[in-house]
Amino acid sequence: MIACEERDGAIYFAVRVVPRAAQSVVIGEHDSVLRVKLAAPPVEGAANKELIRLLADVFGVPSRAVEITGGHTSKLKRVRVRGASRAALQNLAAVG
Repeated sequence: MIACEERDGAIYFAVRVVPRAAQSVVIGEHDSVLRVKLAAPPVEGAANKELIRLLADVFGVPSRAVEITGGHTSKLKRVRVRGASRAALQNLAAVG
């Protein structure tokens, strides 16, 4: 189960990214963190932009609803997704 905080119409959780993958995809849950592969290098914010795009797509929210709140230069990031629920996150991690 992914560690998640839900408040003010948004969910907050941690994501571990694997940049430079063949394609951008959600892997699933590992150590209470959502793991994703990103088809972008960690250069000039490209991986962060791809993470925002991917999360917006899988949660069905606009890109502006996804924000990286911590770990901008790290593989372990903290994100906020407005308009998503804890249940949607847990379903995503299970299917991943």
